[in-house]
This record gives sequence, C-alpha cells and structure tokens, in this order.
Amino acid sequence: MNTEETDGEIPVYVFFGFMDSGKTTLIKETLFQNGFADDFDRCLLIACEDGDEEYDEDELKENGIDFVEIDDQKDFTLEKMKSLQDKYDPQAIFIEYNGTWESSLLYEMDGPDDWVIVQSLCTVDATTFEMYLKNMGTMIKEQMFRADVIIFNRCDDSTPKAKFRANVKGLNRRAQIVYERKDGSIDNRPDELPFDINADELHITDADYALWFMDCMDNAKKYDGKTVDYKGLVYNPTEGKGKLRKGTFVAGRFAMTCCVQDIQFLGLPCRYDKADEIKHKSWVHVTAKIKNEFAREYRGKGPVLYPIKVEPAEKPATQEEELVYFN
Repeated sequence: MNTEETDGEIPVYVFFGFMDSGKTTLIKETLFQNGFADDFDRCLLIACEDGDEEYDEDELKENGIDFVEIDDQKDFTLEKMKSLQDKYDPQAIFIEYNGTWESSLLYEMDGPDDWVIVQSLCTVDATTFEMYLKNMGTMIKEQMFRADVIIFNRCDDSTPKAKFRANVKGLNRRAQIVYERKDGSIDNRPDELPFDINADELHITDADYALWFMDCMDNAKKYDGKTVDYKGLVYNPTEGKGKLRKGTFVAGRFAMTCCVQDIQFLGLPCRYDKADEIKHKSWVHVTAKIKNEFAREYRGKGPVLYPIKVEPAEKPATQEEELVYFN
C-alpha cells in the first residue's frame, strides 16, 4: 500500500496497538470529538479486532461512516480491500489494525492503487508496556517502528517517561511521542533523566549512557556547551568504506532495546586532532565539550564532541557488560 499522498488519492489512517490499549477510544475521539469525520462525506472504518470498547454503528451511520469488521487475518487481502472500495466508495479510510498481525500484511499490500497511508498511530498502555516489551517484543516493536505518533496512555506520576522515550527512539527516531494521563489530559511534564541535566559537567555512567545518548540526539541544544565524560568503544577503521574523515573518531556503546536482534551501536562523532592515534575497537574514557553544530554525519545540525582528553579504559569483563540498555 502506498505511503505517499498525491492528489485524487484516498487517505488511509492506521491505528496500531494491542487489544485494550485504547485504539477504539482514540478512533472515536478522532472521528467525533475532534470532528475529523466532518471533513469527508463518506468514510470507511475497518476494525480488525473486537475489544471491550465498542462502536455505536448508528452513530457511525449518522456521520457518514460505514463500518466493516475483519476478524480473520486470512480475510485481510487485496481482493477484500478492492471489494470494500467498490462497495462503499470512501473518501477516507480508518483501519483499527489487529495488534497480533504483522504490519507487513498491510504495508506490503500492492494496492488498492488509490489508497495512501498518510498517518499511522500506535496506542500503548503505559502500565503494561515494559511487560509486553519483554515478553512480546517483536510485535510491539514492529508497531512502534511503523508509527508516526505513539501515544502512551494511562500514565501517572510514576511513569518512567525518559525510559519509554529512549525505547521508542531506539526503534523509531522520527516518531512523535504523546503521554496521556488516566483522566485523558496530556502529560507535558519534562522527562525525568537519571542525571542532572542542569550541571555543567555530566558524568554519564554505563547504566545511563543509552538514555543520555537518545536525549542528546533529540535535544542537542540543551547540551550545547556542556562537558561530558563517559566510557566508550572506539569506531575508527583505518581503511575501507567505513573509514572516517581525518580528525574524527566515534566513541559509543552497543545498546540493546530488549533482545539480541536489536543491538545497535550508538556513538557521537568526536573531532580530535589526534584521532589517528585512537585505535579502532579500543576502549577509552572520553571527556569532551558538546557542541550543537552542523555535521556531515547528520546532514544537518547535531551534537558533536570536542575531546578535552581521551584516556585508555579497561574493556568490560564480559560481553554482557559491554552492552548498555534503555532501562
């Protein structure tokens, strides 16, 4: 199914999330409370699972919204979508997707030609997120990877927003994240970080590295001019396609979101006149000034480190200790 909108095509809005995560409530709020359906004469709502929250089909009809249920994954086919297009001739389509189905079933569907996915949203129950991430990681990560907006609902003062945000950004850097409290209001409190962001010098432990890295990447301005120190693994190949430009090395850590398949290297470029002396795959302790500036690596502005000192560091005793985590 297409993901780029052009004139004359039918916008498709996809709602991801496990059962009871709030998808149905979000769709009803979008259609009725926010008046979204008023922009179209004819809409089609396709529900792929039957949760506790139900739709009022009479209310849908009164607002020009046709309602179809598809409970079996084998019935979610291109032929079925084309038949719905012919029958209802919708101007906009809303799909409440089944949280246990692979999203590729939808995104790799070759048509209908007029349907264009313009936005995907994922609802997440903040009270069960960590449990699902641990036990059903592949499913929930696939949904978050596809989403333009991720809504953590049922939040309260104890919700670890910084940890959740780091988990999301480790999978999907472009996603907008919204935290909604149990009463439906938006939680705009700043994310609480496990280090003092107001300090001029930031001492980043292994346990805090992943959270710091993601926050620094997303909010480089607030780190501009600060000094940071941390232990990192060096990326600095001397030859081959991955060779860095002169005077640059990268110091970072391998981070794991929730399982081995998700391990990725998180590192920041370091501008250093002795970069060629820093051995590839060595361990170092870096103390550096952070600058928010244009960098070729980002194709725009981002955090760049200017080391004050680079000292050899001991390699962690085990492979597990080499990794950093988002929790």
